Amino acid sequence: MEIIEPRRLYQQLAAELKTRIEQGVYLVGDKLPAERFIADEKNVSRTVVREAIIMLEVEGYVEVRKGSGIHVISNHP
Repeated sequence: MEIIEPRRLYQQLAAELKTRIEQGVYLVGDKLPAERFIADEKNVSRTVVREAIIMLEVEGYVEVRKGSGIHVISNHP
């Protein structure tokens, strides 16, 4: 019997944002919505959003630019 570990909220959110990027909802060069907007839309804390963004940044999908926001840099790193 295989044990399936539940994913954390930030992992679920990162997966959803990654899917949106891969499907072209957010295009390369686009700016993602503000952390506060995503948090309100998904009913999660901004900490969850930040962790999801860090995950996407490490995977090469987005780049966080201080004072400018979160920008999509690749749709398939």
